[in-house]
Amino acid sequence: MNIREQLEALEEAILSPYAALSRDTRGRQREEELCDIRPAYQRDRDRILHSKSFRRLKHKTQVFLSPVGDHYRTRLTHTLEVAQIARSISKSLRLNEELTEAIALGHDLGHTPFGHAGEAALNCVCAGGFAHYKQSVRVVERLEKNGAGLNLTWEVRDGILNHRTSGNPSTLEGKVVRLSDKIAYINHDIDDAIRAGILKETDLPAEYTDVLGHTVRERLNTIIHNIIGESVGKPEIRMSPEVETAMGKLRSFMFEHVYTNSVSKEEDPKAKELLVALFEYYRKHTGELPEEYLCLMEQGETEERVVCDYIAGMSDGYAIDTFTELFVPKAWKS
Repeated sequence: MNIREQLEALEEAILSPYAALSRDTRGRQREEELCDIRPAYQRDRDRILHSKSFRRLKHKTQVFLSPVGDHYRTRLTHTLEVAQIARSISKSLRLNEELTEAIALGHDLGHTPFGHAGEAALNCVCAGGFAHYKQSVRVVERLEKNGAGLNLTWEVRDGILNHRTSGNPSTLEGKVVRLSDKIAYINHDIDDAIRAGILKETDLPAEYTDVLGHTVRERLNTIIHNIIGESVGKPEIRMSPEVETAMGKLRSFMFEHVYTNSVSKEEDPKAKELLVALFEYYRKHTGELPEEYLCLMEQGETEERVVCDYIAGMSDGYAIDTFTELFVPKAWKS
């Protein structure tokens, strides 16, 4: 029995009967020889962690575009906070931590530069629309490794696709990530909004904070403990009605006062126009795309979708630099 088989046997012995066991995966799109050390979901986690798209998340906006200061969240720090929350819950419920972490680390790989403003811009110009959760799956299935994809297991891809609010993941680990994503962004976006001077802690409605807590730490502690207490030993992931209602109302408050706030969103129109301009330029000059994207078109992908792939993969800074190179006149030198 090799190390992987020993670890799979350990999973079967100690995990919840509702956990997704590595040996029971539905498999990959392309069959591969099994690793002698790592179970399937650990292997997926490692592939995501070492991918180019994961590294680019450190230079992609979470909520605040180009913030001055090192302490605002980026798409990468958001992803890491989701993974931490999700692993805490999964460990306490004896679910598969490696599956949970793989889904969490991969859930936003398809996000555009400039956060949801970028997503909205590409959704307007790309035939068939654009949604970051679908693009995240496209990244791991098609775009990474020069068109070969990461060849992840079905369970990880299902969790990535269904992390959105209306999603319905097939595993409890995926359901944990879906909730953890919201827990993370509601609370860290409150923290960032307070740092930006858009909110004060006392602005949050007391009817929600009296239930959840009056600091980020208290709210995380309350929500995580509540999920674990309500879900332990059950084939579902849930919160108590009181906590679920308070969190949902607090999320609505954030949409009204932060996510659509004129101060935090005042640069969004510029970001959208920038991405639309890049999209229109590369639609007319597809020959200037990097070789890996030209190869996708040779393999039958439409020009429009490949241009969308290229722009969606850009970091904020790279998008700005590319726009400057293409559209901003350079000073004349003798």
